[in-house]
Amino acid sequence: MADARFDGPGPDAQYEAGLRSGRILLQHCEDCAAVRFPPALVCRACGSPRLRWRESDGRGVVYSTTTVRDRKGDYNVSLVELEGGARMLSRVEGMAAPAIGLRVRGHIVAQEDGAHVVFRAEGEGA
Repeated sequence: MADARFDGPGPDAQYEAGLRSGRILLQHCEDCAAVRFPPALVCRACGSPRLRWRESDGRGVVYSTTTVRDRKGDYNVSLVELEGGARMLSRVEGMAAPAIGLRVRGHIVAQEDGAHVVFRAEGEGA
């Protein structure tokens, strides 16, 4: 069986284009309904290439978190489980150590190295 050919910008480029346009996009598998992040060419749950982009509102809960100690200042790195099941590694702004289970919402920040999703506790301007 021949491999299916992929034509066009790769999934990382498509995700980044979404961020630049102000949208958090996640891939949804049309065969098994898995929601996935980070972007990929095929579904990691079932192997299907039938992945479609859908916009996420960025809502989720802190699944795990750690504090990175740095001379410039400590910061948290948190694994957020988004509604739909995908997990995204980022920061929760405005607090040193977010509690596991904290409801958060992602927003997009533009920096010199590109746009990124960071989270805030729900109800704090997210």
